[in-house]
Order: sequence, then structure tokens, then C-alpha cells
Amino acid sequence: MLAVLFLDSTRQIIKNKNMYKTKLLKKQDVAEGTMAFTVEKPAGFEFKAGQSIDLFLINPPETDAEGNKRAFSLVSAPQDPELMIATRMRDTAFKRVLKNLPEGTELDLDGPWGDLTLHNDTSKTAVFLVGGIGVTPFHSMVKDAALRKLLHKIVMFYSNRRPEDAAFLSELTELQQQNPNYKLVATMTEMDKSQQPWSGETGYITGEMVKKYLGDALNSSIYYIAGPPAMVAAMRKLANEIGINDDYIKTEEFVGY
Repeated sequence: MLAVLFLDSTRQIIKNKNMYKTKLLKKQDVAEGTMAFTVEKPAGFEFKAGQSIDLFLINPPETDAEGNKRAFSLVSAPQDPELMIATRMRDTAFKRVLKNLPEGTELDLDGPWGDLTLHNDTSKTAVFLVGGIGVTPFHSMVKDAALRKLLHKIVMFYSNRRPEDAAFLSELTELQQQNPNYKLVATMTEMDKSQQPWSGETGYITGEMVKKYLGDALNSSIYYIAGPPAMVAAMRKLANEIGINDDYIKTEEFVGY
């Protein structure tokens, strides 16, 4: 029992070293049903592109069994003066409260966490297999690569139902102009339900689509997948089916987002 108590105490000390106070600065819609929230970057807070934080509501007016904390990948790049997260707005107590918070409200922030970060070997292409809100850590990584003028080749496959649902689509498209080593392959699966024009790819991300854009880099790349568990499993299966070993696949599941 003493050993267990000591271990729990040690974990709490480590956790508290990463706890910061922050404030909500801005709220905005970034796609249908998706909002971004910008908060202050606390003094001394540093992170790598692709990492996440835990965000805590302080004395919220309502709560539920899921609690007052959620994990969010950071959308912002490490160079940005503020921190941004984005999320689908499910009807939960946490997200109802978050949506209605006044600007200036204090929040607690814990982190950074995670190792879904860009590999060091610039000879290997980074391939991002992304669906919906799973785009958040990759936005950070693509922006960081552009700002630092990294030499990595990056190809992002980004699937959504419609352009209306695709968070940060315009920003991700524009980043191609800043970084000639980065290519965005956006695809829409339900264009019959869209009110916007679309000239890009349609349908789900497939092995043939990946092969089409990667060419000779297919088997010399590192593959990154983030999103709900079902999407992560589907993209891992796709990668395996085109011959990619699990050693070259990095994943992060978004549970309860």
C-alpha cells in the first residue's frame, strides 16, 4: 500500500510541474460544427509541433460523468504567440460550457504531452493520413515546417465529407505556397451534399490514391495517423495493405472528442 501511495504521489508531483494558468482569448467557427479556441500561452510553456494539452474548466456551471478535463492537440505552431485548439462541438457539458465561456475566463492547462512529432530523418517523406478533426496536430506540424523551412517532404491526405466540414482547409492549402516541400491532397466523400464547388479528389483515402501521389516514396516514408479509433484503425489497415510495416506508422487516437 505504501508503494502504491508513493507512486501516485510521484505522478501527481510530475503532473503538477506541467500545470499552468491561462485565459480564453478568442472563439471562432472554423467549419460547420467545429470551433477553435485561442488561449494565452503561459510564460515558460514550450511544446513540439504535434503535441497536445489537457484543458481544465474551473468551477463550471455544469458537468457530467466525462468530467471537466479534455485532451486537445494544439493547432498552433510553437512559434505562435498564443495557443489554439479546435474541436467538434458535441452536446456534452464540457463543450456547452466551453462554447459559452466569456473571453478572459481563466482555465487550467496541463502539458505538453505526446510524441506524434515529426521525425528527424529528412530523407524520409512524412505522410499524414487525416480525417476530419484529426487534422489538428498536423496543422501545427505543417505550419512549423514552413516557418522553420524544414527539408522534410510532407504529403497530407485530408478527408472530409464536404468542404464545409473541413477545418483549416484554406490555411493548409495556402501553406503550400510557403513550403515547396509540402503537398496537400484534400478529398471529399459527400460532395452531393455540398453547396460549394470542388475540383479536388473525391471519395475516401485509398491505397491507389496514396500510391498516385507518393510514387517512389511509398516505401521510404513515415506514416502518421490521428483521429477517432475507427478512423485510425482503417488508415493503419490501408497502410499495411500497401506494404507499410507498423514500425513506420505513428498513430494517435482521439477518444471522446
